[in-house]
Amino acid sequence: MRRRGAVLLALGLIAVVTPLFAQGPDTFTARLSWVPIGGSDRNDVAGEGSATATLSGSRLSITGAFDGLPARVTGAKLRQGVATGARGRESPVIAELRVTGGLSGTVAGDVRLSAEQLAALKAGQLYLQIYSEKGVLPDHSTLWGWLLR
Repeated sequence: MRRRGAVLLALGLIAVVTPLFAQGPDTFTARLSWVPIGGSDRNDVAGEGSATATLSGSRLSITGAFDGLPARVTGAKLRQGVATGARGRESPVIAELRVTGGLSGTVAGDVRLSAEQLAALKAGQLYLQIYSEKGVLPDHSTLWGWLLR
């Protein structure tokens, strides 16, 4: 009888303590705003949006919305910069994301990240970039936002 009580007590403690150590998914958010522009490009960017990315293991699930583009959306990419806020034309593309809509719409995608990409995400080096028919040349980028906790 005493042994049974000890087993029940141990199981009870495990049931209470285990959730404290379980890791839930990490959540990252991005505020989508204009890409950096010069004076002559001002008419080629407009709009805003937001996105949420949920990391579960190495799987990153991205959902977001945007509004007010200067022209119809043509695509979206998840890219890796060298530091938070430092993008570039040579920034590696991690994944092409799905977009729907026109001047307003949604962006979504599921991506398996490598160990290096996971580290970059946690260091604030991954960003979303939205493209439209009328954006900053050469790639028509319009909005961007860094995935941050």
